[in-house]
Amino acid sequence: MRRLRWWIVLVVLVFLVFILAPTLVQAVTNWWWFEEIGYQVVFTRQLVTQTLLFLAMGAVTFAVLYVNLRVAQRGVVLTPLVVLGGPSAPRVDVTRVARSLTLPATLLIGLLAGLGATPGWLMVLQALHGTRFGTVDPLFGRDVGFYVFTLPALSALLSYLTTITLFTLLLVAAVYAMRGDVVVRRQAVRVERSAGLHVAVLLAVLLLLVAVRLWVVDTSNLLYSTTGPLLGASYADVHAKLPAQRLSAIVAVAAAVMVLIGGFRERLPRYTLYAVGGYAVVAILGRGLVPAAMEKFVVAPTELTREAPYLGYHIAATRRAWGLDSVQVRELGGEAPLSLADLKANTPTINNVRLWESGPLLQTFRQMQEIRTYYDFISVDDERYWINGQYRQVLLSPRELNPASLPAQTFINQHLTFTHGMGVTVAPVNEVTTEGLPQLFVKDLPPTSSVSLTVTRPQIYYGELDPEYVITATRQREFDYPTGDTDVYTPYAGTGGVPVKSFLRRLLFAARFGTSKILFSGDITDQSKVLYVRRIMDRARQALPFLTFDPDPYLVITADGHLKWILDAYTSSDHYPYSEQLSDGTNYMRNSVKLVIDAYNGTLKAYVATPGDPLIRTWERVFPGIFSPLDSMPADLRAQLRYPGQIFRIQTALYATYHMDSPVSFYHREDQWQIPFVSRATGGSAPFMRRMIMKLPGEAKEEYVYMVPFTPRGKNNLAAWMVARSDGAAYGKLRVYLLPRQTMVFGPTQVESRINQKTEISSQVSLWDQHGSQVLWGDLLVIPIERSLLYIQPLYLQAAGSSIPELKRVVAAYHDQVAMEETLDGALADLFGGTVGTGRSAPLATGGGTAPVRAAAADAALRGLIAQARQHYDAAVAAQRSGDWARYGTELKALGDLLQQIAGSR
Repeated sequence: MRRLRWWIVLVVLVFLVFILAPTLVQAVTNWWWFEEIGYQVVFTRQLVTQTLLFLAMGAVTFAVLYVNLRVAQRGVVLTPLVVLGGPSAPRVDVTRVARSLTLPATLLIGLLAGLGATPGWLMVLQALHGTRFGTVDPLFGRDVGFYVFTLPALSALLSYLTTITLFTLLLVAAVYAMRGDVVVRRQAVRVERSAGLHVAVLLAVLLLLVAVRLWVVDTSNLLYSTTGPLLGASYADVHAKLPAQRLSAIVAVAAAVMVLIGGFRERLPRYTLYAVGGYAVVAILGRGLVPAAMEKFVVAPTELTREAPYLGYHIAATRRAWGLDSVQVRELGGEAPLSLADLKANTPTINNVRLWESGPLLQTFRQMQEIRTYYDFISVDDERYWINGQYRQVLLSPRELNPASLPAQTFINQHLTFTHGMGVTVAPVNEVTTEGLPQLFVKDLPPTSSVSLTVTRPQIYYGELDPEYVITATRQREFDYPTGDTDVYTPYAGTGGVPVKSFLRRLLFAARFGTSKILFSGDITDQSKVLYVRRIMDRARQALPFLTFDPDPYLVITADGHLKWILDAYTSSDHYPYSEQLSDGTNYMRNSVKLVIDAYNGTLKAYVATPGDPLIRTWERVFPGIFSPLDSMPADLRAQLRYPGQIFRIQTALYATYHMDSPVSFYHREDQWQIPFVSRATGGSAPFMRRMIMKLPGEAKEEYVYMVPFTPRGKNNLAAWMVARSDGAAYGKLRVYLLPRQTMVFGPTQVESRINQKTEISSQVSLWDQHGSQVLWGDLLVIPIERSLLYIQPLYLQAAGSSIPELKRVVAAYHDQVAMEETLDGALADLFGGTVGTGRSAPLATGGGTAPVRAAAADAALRGLIAQARQHYDAAVAAQRSGDWARYGTELKALGDLLQQIAGSR
């Protein structure tokens, strides 16, 4: 026993040093962090809920096990057992050992059960504060809130009670077997009366729990069944499995009663066999064989007729759960020919055609604007601003500090001196220098701007990289940015960070970050502040652990020149009845929160973007005071909000099928769409999903949208295109434009084939390849203009040994016409017989001075005249064939005038 006590003392010491102490250090420093950002309610609610769960589940587990084991051990006197062979082997008093181990063993199991329950704190809070959806399921008529909030907690509770009851039953049965109260003979099993009553009660409780689960949980889970053609209760589920589950529940209750009777009559084994056997027969026949037979012999021969109502439930639920029921549908009618006048009427769209892809541009930024090895560009954000009075689409990339690239990896360098990134680089999506490089609106260190968009607070202390902690206000100077042969040092003046204040805090920070240098450094003072959890995604997840976040945060420049991150946060569930699920089980999602994080101060501000979402209303009740209405967001920030990419990709993938709201059409998949793909590898993972500025058909002005085209499944022609709107009052609205079925509209794959077949293009690409340069094709852009579609594709050239891609050509395609020129204006002039006058893309340089620019402009004008002449000639031939001689004469006259202009221009 003395040796046992020493082992217990050792285990306790190990627990205190390696488990409890680090946990306390983490908890205390986390509390300081939550205090810094003003989200103490999240920390305290989590801590209190987890503590209560730990105590409740631990206490219940301990009490159930301990009481039952003590009852089973009452008055037990067992003969000592031989543990080693031979007559002289040591003997152990099993009674004494079992009784001495009962308390510590049940305490340990209770401790483990309590710890295992703590991760369910969010589920418990949801169940306690859940709100109504206002929509009922079509099978049971319950509000959807029951399935989203209550059912998961109820299912977990029943699983816990079933597990602890079964575990207790097995332990008690083992004790009774050891004490000889259960004797197994050849033809019978004898159970002592008191032992039989005890086992009967536990077995009856287990059967009652099974009955409750069947009646409430399992019947509800039919709404997520996959036995039919789609997710949700099918015909066989409703007409066979549901009645069988209810019958099984009734049989389980009857079996519980029978077991109790058997215990009182001292015939527990026989009654248990009858009860459990009867339940098993009903379960196998009713919940297994009968539904399978009905599915095969009743449903399968007339599946559409039987399943049509349930398909309707599934379609309607999926459209509601994923926000597809509010998609606006517009029919474009017949396609109108696109003319030069149409292009000029949509100049803002042409002026913002995206010629720069994020991949090539990121490489260029890294070579031209990183400036020092310890800076890094890791992402490019697609945004729009009013610049010099024009609505412009730009690409913005933050210049972040990468501690891993510091020349000297010392404590002072990594944590006290080099503390932050510096500024951004901003380029318009379609402006090109004569060397084929992007024009830069904002560049260099410190950031300078050539336009009205300026940065006044360029320091980035909180970003996308995974930086370590830094300590500000120390005796070491903080590096700000390099300039010439000297460096500029600026102390941190923000509100972020946790004050050091005392030796105790130093000790805890040293323990958290695993370094004694914090404790003994003479550079750190009581006025110093520790900035940690600086990666914005980690910061958001720790502050709002009940939300999921879009993987693409973006940095915006406010009206006063400060830098702020915007993260799109989602509420989601995997318990929306009848709704289609993703691979991870999610079947409901809303972009309910816009989270703003200051890149300098690290402050967080959460704005509710969809106040009608029941999940965010629930979280507002759970964590009062941390959410603000979207109307309170500053106007300059609200103007930069954009529709998030993750949910739009999901919605478009689902809408390709779920735009068919008729069960018959849906079953036959007669009008299923797909997002097109191309064989040539391009820079984007979803090459046809693009943010752009354009004027939607029927709208008065241009706006910032997220656009994707659709083609019929297995076909290449275009069927429709969809946009998610991001500006003003239209923010968040989805709209689909349907193309006429009777008209052939070329899709991206067909256009790509025409581009590949163009002799001038293929020969030029081959020529570049022969010289060792790498040709990089940009994404094929689908540009809706009025009721027509224009295709644009940039082409980049990366010289051998160079890591800077240059924009060399722009390909434009309309109908069966394809043109490739040095500029977008030139390509459009080839197609439509005149320049739009974008003024955005300079012709690529072939020499010095302005002569190449003037020559390129003259060539573009000449090509435009030739294209117009070709159009008039084609029109004259068509008029001749139709016998329209008046129009024939008009077209010939126009052709003659153009030929004179061409002769004069040469």
